[in-house]
Amino acid sequence: MTDTIDIKVTKVEQSRLTVTDFSQLPFGKVFTDHMFLCDYEDGAWKNPRIVPYGPVPMSPAISALHYGQAIFEGIKAYRQPDGKISIFRPEKNFARFNKSAKRMAMPEVDKEIFMQGMAELINLDERWVPSQEDYALYIRPVMYGTDPYLGVKASDTYTFAILTTPTGKYYTKALRVKVETEFTRADDGGVGFAKTAGNYARSLYPFEVAKKEGFDQLLWTDAQTHEFIEEAGTANLLFVIDGKLVTPSVRTTVLDGVTRDTIIQLAKANGIEVEERRLSVKEVIEGIENGRLTEAFAAGTAATVTHIGVINYNGKDYQLTDPETRKVSNGIAKQLNDIKYGLATDNFGWNWIV
Repeated sequence: MTDTIDIKVTKVEQSRLTVTDFSQLPFGKVFTDHMFLCDYEDGAWKNPRIVPYGPVPMSPAISALHYGQAIFEGIKAYRQPDGKISIFRPEKNFARFNKSAKRMAMPEVDKEIFMQGMAELINLDERWVPSQEDYALYIRPVMYGTDPYLGVKASDTYTFAILTTPTGKYYTKALRVKVETEFTRADDGGVGFAKTAGNYARSLYPFEVAKKEGFDQLLWTDAQTHEFIEEAGTANLLFVIDGKLVTPSVRTTVLDGVTRDTIIQLAKANGIEVEERRLSVKEVIEGIENGRLTEAFAAGTAATVTHIGVINYNGKDYQLTDPETRKVSNGIAKQLNDIKYGLATDNFGWNWIV
């Protein structure tokens, strides 16, 4: 950052740390003492502030509620061996946040507001960053339109907020997933590449149906033919086929995941051949049957690296190899975690110390 901003800080009277059980941290349910807020009006970002975490006043007519102008990001901060806090690749998330904003006709957030607001919030709530293995502080930047107006148009005013929540693993076991061939998560030319609220809203009903059938997640396919694998909705998808790391290529229907990009870079550095391309359901199923596909996993900020144990397609389960034996994904996952937690040299410059 080249500039700094003046952030007004209002501290809580009593921290909730003393009544928080750090051995029980379900994802996204325990929030730190404070949050960062900033307002957009008259064409500029104003009034950056850190305040006690809690409800924010809003009109029931705001455009975010009626027309879906809401975007967000997911970032994690980690406790280093020397006690310092690092945020993993936040500039990548900053760039993607503004890419989402542009697609949703929302103003871009200034880099100083995004980065400095996040750093000062974490420094204030530093004691909330877990020190246990596989734990982290999840960071949720979010922006939403606030015009109290029911006409269909882009809002003129917005709120940008940053929330933080200490958390453990998002998934605790290998996933049983279903290839979705009826419902659609994203369409060509749409907003599938943006982290906007509506993408997740349209996935909830199919996911509820799948959960009742005993699945942990869906493998979304293309809207036109349902022949090609795209993503899991909460994570990108990667496969090991003939020793190569294969992942669906980024397009308007697939999120350009930060963890996905990180894994690709690590794989290439390790001499593993990487293919970013369209990947058919047929190739995946045949690969499991003939033994060419040896590993499958989901990758995301929340999910990190999560093994897929079973893929169900057209009512039939296809069992994958034992997660304990998977050399590529387990090796990359360990290397990635060691970098994040400061246990290995960060040759890529990914850790941002706050």
